[in-house]
Amino acid sequence: MIAKTPSPPYYAVIFTSIRTEADKDYQQTDEKMFELATHQDGFLGVEAVAGIAVSYWKDLESIKKWKENTEHSEAQKRGKTEWYKSYKTRICKVERDYDFNK
Repeated sequence: MIAKTPSPPYYAVIFTSIRTEADKDYQQTDEKMFELATHQDGFLGVEAVAGIAVSYWKDLESIKKWKENTEHSEAQKRGKTEWYKSYKTRICKVERDYDFNK
């Protein structure tokens, strides 16, 4: 599903990862993080496919607060110790967007 974002500017957090074989509650935690993020001030939406998630945020302060969220921080720790071989996070300012719909 394509996130419905407002007119730019806004921010995108691009998270790419390579998973380990371990699944220890990964799916449940992922779903919980999505639910938490939807209630986080400044959250605009998310798009995800295997190994890549792009979340959209109103501003850099909103991204910072999400990173500091206690439950999100705990999930990040588990990600490093259990779920990911490697990952990279990129934060970008969206200055322009356009779309096509049939």
